[in-house]
Amino acid sequence: MNRTIIKIGLLPSLFFCLNGMYAQTKDSLKTSKIDEVVVTAYGVKKEKKSLGYSFQDVKGQTLVDAKETNVTNALAGKVAGLQVIKAGFGPGSSSKINLRGFNSFKGDNQPLIVVDGVPLSNSLGSKPKQNDGVFNNDFWNPDLDMGNGLSDLNSEDIESVSVLKGGAASALYGSRGGNGVILITTKSGKKKGGVGISYSTSLGFETIFMKPDMQKSFSQGSNGLVNPANSDNTTSWGPAFTESMQRYDNLKNFFKTGLNSQHNLSFQGNLGEGTSLYTSAGYLHDNSQIPNSKYERFNFMGKMNSTFGANKRWTTEIKAQYISTKANNRPSGGQGDGNYYPAILLMPQNINITDYREGQTENNVISRWITPNGINPYWSAYNSLNADKKDRIILNAYLKYQFNNWLSSDVRLGTDFYALNADARVWTGSSRRNSYSTSNEKFYENNYIASITAKKDNLFGKWGGSVSVYGQMMETRTKALYFTTQNLIIPNAFNVKNTSDNASAANFEVDLWKKINSVFAAAEINYDGYWFINATTRKDWSSTLSIENRSYIYNSISSSLVLTDMLNKLNGFNSKVLTFAKLRAAYAVTGNGLEPYELYNNYALSTDPNGHITLSRQKILYNANLQAEKLKTFEVGADLKFFNRVSLDVSYFNNNATNQLINLPMNPLSGYENMKISSGGLHNSGFEFVLNTDILKKENFTWNVNANFSLLKSNIDEINDNVSKYPIGGFDNVTFYTEVGRPYGAIYGTKFLRVEDPNSPYFGKLIVGQNGLPQATLDQQYLGDQTPRSLFGFTSSFVYKNIGLSFLIDGRIGGKFFSATQLALQRAGLAADTAPGGRRDNFVLDAVVQQNGGYASNTKEITQQDYWAAVTTGNLGITEQNVYDATNIRLRNIQLSYSFPKSLFQKMALQSAKVSFTANNVWMIYSKAKGIDPESVFAINSNAVGFENMAFPTTRSYLFTITLGF
Repeated sequence: MNRTIIKIGLLPSLFFCLNGMYAQTKDSLKTSKIDEVVVTAYGVKKEKKSLGYSFQDVKGQTLVDAKETNVTNALAGKVAGLQVIKAGFGPGSSSKINLRGFNSFKGDNQPLIVVDGVPLSNSLGSKPKQNDGVFNNDFWNPDLDMGNGLSDLNSEDIESVSVLKGGAASALYGSRGGNGVILITTKSGKKKGGVGISYSTSLGFETIFMKPDMQKSFSQGSNGLVNPANSDNTTSWGPAFTESMQRYDNLKNFFKTGLNSQHNLSFQGNLGEGTSLYTSAGYLHDNSQIPNSKYERFNFMGKMNSTFGANKRWTTEIKAQYISTKANNRPSGGQGDGNYYPAILLMPQNINITDYREGQTENNVISRWITPNGINPYWSAYNSLNADKKDRIILNAYLKYQFNNWLSSDVRLGTDFYALNADARVWTGSSRRNSYSTSNEKFYENNYIASITAKKDNLFGKWGGSVSVYGQMMETRTKALYFTTQNLIIPNAFNVKNTSDNASAANFEVDLWKKINSVFAAAEINYDGYWFINATTRKDWSSTLSIENRSYIYNSISSSLVLTDMLNKLNGFNSKVLTFAKLRAAYAVTGNGLEPYELYNNYALSTDPNGHITLSRQKILYNANLQAEKLKTFEVGADLKFFNRVSLDVSYFNNNATNQLINLPMNPLSGYENMKISSGGLHNSGFEFVLNTDILKKENFTWNVNANFSLLKSNIDEINDNVSKYPIGGFDNVTFYTEVGRPYGAIYGTKFLRVEDPNSPYFGKLIVGQNGLPQATLDQQYLGDQTPRSLFGFTSSFVYKNIGLSFLIDGRIGGKFFSATQLALQRAGLAADTAPGGRRDNFVLDAVVQQNGGYASNTKEITQQDYWAAVTTGNLGITEQNVYDATNIRLRNIQLSYSFPKSLFQKMALQSAKVSFTANNVWMIYSKAKGIDPESVFAINSNAVGFENMAFPTTRSYLFTITLGF
């Protein structure tokens, strides 16, 4: 009997039959075919048809073609139920991944990132400067966004990305996999034509993608008049533009065309029988559209795989990655002096911002601006400086021994280490203080994993099975020092000792240390190659929990039944229409653990204005009896294939998260502001659909369509017996909550005051004051929530001979967000809404006034300026006005490529050549956000992701690439 052999299983040297993997009869060998092999938890390779949970794989070339500076962004629209949340603060800023909704009130809700079997730190945004883990997301002057860890990777080194969304898929990772797992497999050496060298270079251009909708009819001034000379008022409530007046697009004038260049060189091939090598070097330089801001990244990687010894029983894999990133002048967020974007955005259009550039691009010059006390944004770009450099090393070592054809053992060691140094300097020359800050952070995570695996088919008749037992030790630690001072004795002498005021100096030390020891196991039984049952169990011992609660167990069970194989083997069923059908179901328990130092109360050291050491009690009352959060997940689904061309994956999931670890507010008279408790729960449920089809497949032409669609329903079940709302973020009168009975991220704020009596003939009308202006409610009220109701992505790819064309359309439906940028534009008289139809006629609001204990129709005439002054009063105005639908649909990406015929290179060292063009953020097809990109998030490390606050404009990029193979 002729059989084809492939390598499959946990370790590369396990062999299985391609035809009739589990059956031994002649008939079954004719009908059974092995399914696709995919990488699952801990690098285990399995047949996709054996999986009892949904699984999506993204090929590395897809990420390469996207040409995103941050590889995280390349996942947008490609995976059902996966949402990419972005910070809008220039090159190297963070992006956050969420799978199937938010499962934790306080945790970061991100999936675990695993590269070649070893976890990778994906910390994002700013850094906590104390051991309490609190981020500075201040509305006025937040800390800089330092990027997320995944952005350090080079997409050219990635072979594939596997997304494990359900609990059964990620349960082997315990508490760390509670929000899902992103498995990244890097490239290994493969024999290619020629010498195996590949080189690619890209040149890209970056422009503004979206700008807020602005009026273009009125100039600087107030009440229709020009402001007096030397006035501090820079609003645009002045006279209308005349034909002789010049209008200026100051966003376009200030921001330049950014330049992005990438170079990648790699070698892969066989060094001999059983040994392969992959090495690469990459360089990325993003000279942003933001003046004087740039981001650089160097990537170096070497990976060797080898099988050796008698009968090739030994297998090794050794990998080393070195990554160096440098960023200069990352833009700051917020609405304080640190963020110069508001000065550009709110500048009157009758003034050309470039008139204020000359003489402002050197250090230690005097800021010259349109107002006496204002700060020139050019001055800020060249005198309010920051720089950071991160050196990162990722090491993996893997050794496996195959005892016989059914028993093997392996060990894997891995470390992720980085050192981050940063400083910030504000030079003299403006109203800002001459200041200096510096920091040093070191992080490492070490993992030691060992396992033994037994796998054998036909144990009892047609029954087969496998079992793997693992042991793991994980240790992670972050140590950091932060120093900042606002008063330098010697101007512009940036040194930690050059401070005139101890009270203005801030020193922080962070030391976060955590260990988890684990034992876990996975088992599978299968019957005749069409029915599979998989189970896992894991027990963790965490150093962040008390001795009594230190250990906890997570279990999962899943099953898949391949109907087409079963019917074929039982009665010879064979359909040309339904060529594959599988049913699957899964249940699992996972969760989230505590962060370091959240068990016991202690005192923090600090210094008073006189230099004396003081001890202060922390503001959170901890509870040593706390346990880890629990996440119970259930999933059912079906995988179908029609005509061997159309595949459809349908899933239903229900996730129930309990024992939420939250900081419950306390009466401050107790001496504490919050109490750490374990209480509350939520659940997320929904459907996911993934469609892949070759619509046309001819010799010279193919057309493939890949689409995904997900529906999500989120609900908060409980918080505490005495509390129905728990704050997760916000500022002033805008607060985001988890609230019982509502979806995650309920938005609360003030509303327009209206008649609320349903029996009144004026029901629903605005109640204005005697001045005819709108009024706000005294209390916060529900205005919607940030949770999307659905996500979708649609990719269409065409290949005609050597020409390739593809595009991706993706979007979200539902959910809302608050925009502080729109509010600032309204207050300044620049928002399009402040000049309806290009006019500013006086008008009377269709409203009522309170009169004699009742209501009367409003007759008071008001101006546009007075109306918007009332709407935007205070820090954030009447909240209702600036809560927008986050629904948006965009043409995310277009790629066009041409591969030169190989016949051209028959007598050359050059083996292949390809040219391509890529465009990202091509077209916003639909959005109601009035020019604000709904993907822009103010505080990326907060769960209040529906809050936008003066984010820099998102970008559109065009990249040209040449790829050569030798």
